[in-house]
Amino acid sequence: MPMDTKTYETLGLHLPLQRTKKPAPWSWTEPDGDRQYNPCSEAYPSDDVPRGDVVHIKNFSESQIFADTTRDIYIYTPHNLDKSSEPPSLAFFNDGAGYISPDGPVRAGQVFDSLIHSGEISPTVGVFVNPGQLINKEAKVIVSDQRSYEYDSITPDFLNFINEEILPLVESHLGRALHTDPARRLIGGISSGGICAFNAAWHSPESFGRVLSHCGSFTNIRGGHNFPYLVRSTDPKQIKVFLQSGEQDLNIVPGSWSIANQDMAAALEFSGYDYKFVYGEGAHSLRHGGAIFADSIRWLFSHKT
Repeated sequence: MPMDTKTYETLGLHLPLQRTKKPAPWSWTEPDGDRQYNPCSEAYPSDDVPRGDVVHIKNFSESQIFADTTRDIYIYTPHNLDKSSEPPSLAFFNDGAGYISPDGPVRAGQVFDSLIHSGEISPTVGVFVNPGQLINKEAKVIVSDQRSYEYDSITPDFLNFINEEILPLVESHLGRALHTDPARRLIGGISSGGICAFNAAWHSPESFGRVLSHCGSFTNIRGGHNFPYLVRSTDPKQIKVFLQSGEQDLNIVPGSWSIANQDMAAALEFSGYDYKFVYGEGAHSLRHGGAIFADSIRWLFSHKT
């Protein structure tokens, strides 16, 4: 049966909204060294668990902050959200298709279904955003990928993009506001998306108080290798951080991802942050992060310190 298609007109946008159970497949290379990791059990909810809804916004190209770019956005809404009197929590993910794909290594939607149904986390809206691709509007062709520019830059630009352009769109779609408590607002990502998540919370702990970084690129790409020093030399910010990396993580010209994440964990420890670092056997992929995804979400949204 074909999916319903609606047109998104809020904020002057005209975007095809496709309700779908099949986001674009995850294309990140999965190294053989990670084959021992599989999605967590919560990624396989039983038949009695109510399913949330996923809306796919294709080819979003209305950004003023990242002009002349196009990207896909997925919005996960938990079951019966409209019956909840309290604003929902927020979980925002870079490289969104990889996290929300129902056949991928994380399967975030299914995990949220399980955790919300069990009462382990409050109703949570998931926002999954792909990196932008620069387009030539006249020729209607993609010129270049903007992922590193958007994610690895240690400026507040991407945070502003989220707060000023993406979240208003999401709230218009929901017809309600998201929770404003930073402890109820999480941002996550893998590799460059991981450092992007930390950078957003670093610039505005009031916007995001929870960070989930998988194989974060705290290396010398666009200045991210400075974060361990910045963490050590700056008064602690009110953010709770979950880091994951592995023995076979990247080791290339910009640096060693394994060492960089260990340095970040040591810096967070030194400065007294509420953090957790899980170091495994794996390589540069989402497989280990997916295997511990439910546990990381539980820990980050817990108010225990």
